[in-house]
Amino acid sequence: MTSLLLLIDSIISLYIWSLVAYVVASWLIAFNIINPWQPTIRLILNTLNRIHDPLMSRIRAVLPNLGGIDISPIILLLAVQFLRNLLFEYLA
Repeated sequence: MTSLLLLIDSIISLYIWSLVAYVVASWLIAFNIINPWQPTIRLILNTLNRIHDPLMSRIRAVLPNLGGIDISPIILLLAVQFLRNLLFEYLA
């Protein structure tokens, strides 16, 4: 059971780091530091979008309009951390 718990924890950690990479990439695009039309960058961004947008779109549907500020990645990060802590609390 411990090895399964460690595997799930590793998957959650990878998801969190990919969420951080998604946020940083979106900032780099917003400040025109990277070109989103490059094929490699587009592939990376499409992959990150497919991983994170299904959950973040559900969060965005519930959140009120805050103008240009998108706090859905923060809420998703907090939710994933909460699920990770809940997993360790009940299974460990």
